[in-house]
Amino acid sequence: QVRVVQSGGGSERAGGSLSLSCAASQSIESFHAIVWYRQAPGKERELVASLNTNGEIWYADSAKDRFALSRDDAQNTVYLQMNNLEPEDTAVYYCLAATRYDNFWGQGTQVTVSS
Repeated sequence: QVRVVQSGGGSERAGGSLSLSCAASQSIESFHAIVWYRQAPGKERELVASLNTNGEIWYADSAKDRFALSRDDAQNTVYLQMNNLEPEDTAVYYCLAATRYDNFWGQGTQVTVSS
């Protein structure tokens, strides 16, 4: 059974930085994609950033130039570094590890940004 465990997040003031981690129980390369989503209260889930099997990284417009996705293959972990945070970044952030046949979700991490 694949496990995906998130850590990080918390509360920060606007302009600050937070980091999220997504640790999988197997190699990052075994997944078709690793995806970061977020969901703010009363809003639909939003795709924030993704890493595909070719190592390509994609960012939503809201994350470009502020967020950075990186990986540590030795730790089977993908990170989302969030800089220059805005109150609009407040949400629960979820990590999804996708294989060709199944999706494995992290437990979610709260990020709260105050103005």
